[in-house]
Amino acid sequence: MAVGWAGDGAVQEQIDATVESAVQLARSRMPQGQSLTHCAECEAPIPEARRKAVPGVQYCIECQSELEKNQKAASLFNRSGSKDSQLK
Repeated sequence: MAVGWAGDGAVQEQIDATVESAVQLARSRMPQGQSLTHCAECEAPIPEARRKAVPGVQYCIECQSELEKNQKAASLFNRSGSKDSQLK
């Protein structure tokens, strides 16, 4: 199915590229290595249960939540552009 001037399969290619980007981003954010015993940000102790559940953890839950909130805000983008920009 062609959409506008896009070739067949262009929409699916765009979806695939978006999914692949999200997977790569998630993999890059996964902790690796040995877990820290204290948070790298605030130096609060990291519970043993968290260290076992998340190998390579570096932050306490509060600092990790704040970090993820800031990363999410910075990573949002629109691949397709605005409708108005496509009409010009």
